[in-house]
Parts: sequence; structure tokens; C-alpha cells
Amino acid sequence: MWFSLFEFPDGVEPLPGNRVVFDIGRGEAWFGAVGVPGGHALVWELSEYGAEGAVLAAEIELDRDLEWLLRCDRVDFPPGGIAHRHVHPGAGIRYLIYGTLAIDADGRTQTYGPGEAWFEGADYPVLATADETVDTAFVRVLLLPREWAGKRTIRYLDPADAEKPKLQRATVYLEQPIEL
Repeated sequence: MWFSLFEFPDGVEPLPGNRVVFDIGRGEAWFGAVGVPGGHALVWELSEYGAEGAVLAAEIELDRDLEWLLRCDRVDFPPGGIAHRHVHPGAGIRYLIYGTLAIDADGRTQTYGPGEAWFEGADYPVLATADETVDTAFVRVLLLPREWAGKRTIRYLDPADAEKPKLQRATVYLEQPIEL
């Protein structure tokens, strides 16, 4: 299967499928055949075929014996906010709305700016550090086993980090069970 992110600066037409549509200007998300007329929109799509024209696409393997859901949320960091080294139980594509975020993974650090996207696989350890001088926020769609519905998915690798203050805040826009 392909998990893809598409960007539409001037709006998007409604199309069917396992897709999440996010209106950047309104800060709203919907599942399925929803359009955004004339506004800056992002569309995450899970499909059997390739992802021509995608900002980012990842080929992923899903256990068809499990039930799945798509979760769209937004994570806001104050200046200097840190998400200590952690993992999530499902893959996801993130898109930075504003600010700057450094992602440390596999011993490499990649810094993302507004309009840039990145993929994190299930149980893929990352450390996220926001810019020291400005607020930072990204929106993402995670592909999760349904058992995670309504639950926080972040798991810190060092138990001591779980006890540290968390300055970042997540806002869940939607969770939608899907059929593969």
C-alpha cells in the first residue's frame, strides 16, 4: 500500500477513498470525499497504487488481519520545546505549518521549515526540537491499529523522559476507522 501526502495551494476537489483532507486556513480536517474550494489544502491518502504528484509518499506494509484507523492531529511547540526520543505505534506523514523543527533519527539531524514534510515509520525513534525563537506546529496523519483509538500514542524510550514536563500540545482533529 502507498501512504501519500498531496498539497493543493488553490483548493482540492472531493474524491472518494481512504483520505484525510485538511484545510490549513481554517484548521479543520475531514475524512473521505471532501473538497476545499479555493483554500490551501493537504490530502493524505492510503491507496493500492503509486502516488504521482505527491509531496511525499511511502510504501508501507499493513497486516490485513488487523483493523486500522487514520488519525489527524496537530502538534504545537512553544519556542525551544522538545519531544524527547520517542516512538509511535503507527506510521505517519507530518507537514510543518510554521516554525522550524529539528528531527534527530538514526544519528542524523534534519531540520524542517514551513511547507516541508517527513515520514516516520511505526516504532521509529525520533527526537524533535523546536526552534528557540518562534512557535512551531505540524499537522500529521497517523495510520494506527484501531486499538489505539482515543489513546495517546507517544512512548518515550527513556522512562525518565516520560516524567519531564511536556511543553508540546497535541490537538486531535479526527479518528476514522478504515477498511483496507
